[in-house]
Amino acid sequence: MTERMLEFRYAVKKDVPLILAFIKELADYEEMLDQVVATEEMLREWLFVKEKAEVIIGEYDGEAVGFALFFHNFSTFLGRAGIYLEDLYVRPTARGKGFGKAFLKRLAEIAVERGCGRLEWWCLDWNQPSIDFYLAMGAEPMEDWTVYRIAGDTLTELAR
Repeated sequence: MTERMLEFRYAVKKDVPLILAFIKELADYEEMLDQVVATEEMLREWLFVKEKAEVIIGEYDGEAVGFALFFHNFSTFLGRAGIYLEDLYVRPTARGKGFGKAFLKRLAEIAVERGCGRLEWWCLDWNQPSIDFYLAMGAEPMEDWTVYRIAGDTLTELAR
């Protein structure tokens, strides 16, 4: 990291347009922009009314350079909550300065402060730069696990 420090703050309602912009930038990088259906109204409701997730924003020299969106999950084996990191994104112009590591460090601090037992996330199999970064940070891949999902019409049908 350069001489100035990356500062973190929790997002507030006025950050919703910025959060959505970060989400779209991340989706574009992952070649999934066509899958983003989130709107500012939806994010405002789920983040600040229902409070189902939290966002920290990283600012460097007064400019927002990235975000992390996370929420609590629960481990029955550990008997306590963990933090699930849904998205971590650093803008391309800010990469290579240690900001990704600083984000993970901050999330680890939050997890420890809250008494959580772990910090976990998913990573796309093709995203080797991120995989290498996570491994260098001491993360362990969960190779014996497969992610399953029910969504959209299938979810609606199952709920009937």
